[in-house]
Amino acid sequence: MKRKEIITLFWVSVAVSMFLFFAFTENKNLENFLYTLLISFIYSFVLGGANGLLNTFLNKKIPWAEATTKRAFISIASIFITNFILVYFCNYINFVVIQKGATTEAFFSGKYNFLNWFTINVALLISAFLHAKGFMEELKKVSRKEVVEQKLIAKSANAQFESLKNQLDPHFLFNSLNVLSSLIDENPQQAQKFTASMSKIYRYVLEQKDKEAVTVEDELEFAKTYCDLLKTRFEDSVDFIFDVKKEDFRKYVVPLSLQLLLENCIKHNFATSSRPLTVRIFSDGDALCIENNLQVREQIKESSGIGLSNIVQRYSLLTKRNVFIEKSEDYFKVKLPVLATKPNVISTEPDGQYKAYKKAQKRVKEIKGFYTNLISYCIVCSFLVFINLVTQSRNHWFWFPVLGWGIGVASHAFKVFGIGEAWQEKKIREIMNKQK
Repeated sequence: MKRKEIITLFWVSVAVSMFLFFAFTENKNLENFLYTLLISFIYSFVLGGANGLLNTFLNKKIPWAEATTKRAFISIASIFITNFILVYFCNYINFVVIQKGATTEAFFSGKYNFLNWFTINVALLISAFLHAKGFMEELKKVSRKEVVEQKLIAKSANAQFESLKNQLDPHFLFNSLNVLSSLIDENPQQAQKFTASMSKIYRYVLEQKDKEAVTVEDELEFAKTYCDLLKTRFEDSVDFIFDVKKEDFRKYVVPLSLQLLLENCIKHNFATSSRPLTVRIFSDGDALCIENNLQVREQIKESSGIGLSNIVQRYSLLTKRNVFIEKSEDYFKVKLPVLATKPNVISTEPDGQYKAYKKAQKRVKEIKGFYTNLISYCIVCSFLVFINLVTQSRNHWFWFPVLGWGIGVASHAFKVFGIGEAWQEKKIREIMNKQK
């Protein structure tokens, strides 16, 4: 139990004891006040504390968001059983042990049944409030989580858009077409190969642009094709070395990340026959490295770093591992995390999200309505029982509203958590699956 909850129970005990002492105690002396305070502490800490611990335990074992129906049934059953036992325990301590107004035989003979029942209703009210509070807190957490997921979806969509803009680099297309134009006259056969390689490049871009992760093997095949185009364009001014372990081939990386990094190597470094640019793609532990010797090209406009930030953003959506960038006087290196399994990503389909949101919203309203009904039932019925026992102790008319409304609450519970539209839909799906 948290410190804040203990302090709350303490002040509740003090407030209740002072109310009972000044309103119902005839002999107002220190001894009676201490007795009242002790009894109030017993009821508050035993009933309130136990129900709070029960709610906390159920929140950890069976969260509302993961198993709403199961949690509701277990909560209802557990609070009835727990409060029944706790109320009898507290009343026994109060009337038999502390006040000594009854013997053990008299207490369990039925003399205190109405008082026990009334106290159980009050305890159920407290417990229902705690569980409803826990449900609302869980609902807030889920809502916050959905907001975070929506932000991630928006961030992912923006990252994919930026990625596409970088992947279809107009400068690369312009330079490639110039090379192709010169090859058509000089070497038609090489021009055909160059055209086929360009076709593979853009086919891969279109195929992979909507994916979150691809195998290292597919990304390497694409990178080699891309390097062939660059090799045709720059001839012996650039050199590409691939040294990736075969055990990494079935692992995953962000698609088109190698293309962005290779394009950066060409864009930001000069390459000549006398001073060739060497680019290495190799394995380094659980990372895929792209390293080039540093031959910085003088640029009028400073680099915006969109390519690297794009890769970092897309990796941040898939893993907690970081993209590392190393720069020295001699080389520039980027380490891409290699993922052992294909990551689970959030669906970015707006229609599916909207339907799921509406369905969840409807479900929350149903559960909220049931708990409002349950709390109202506990409050009103407890008040009716109190009025009946105080005014007419022999004529017990409170049974009629208690039983009548109780049947309504029970049917409401079955509709929301068991025998309702969700149950019917589940059965329909089961029958359809069997017929298939």
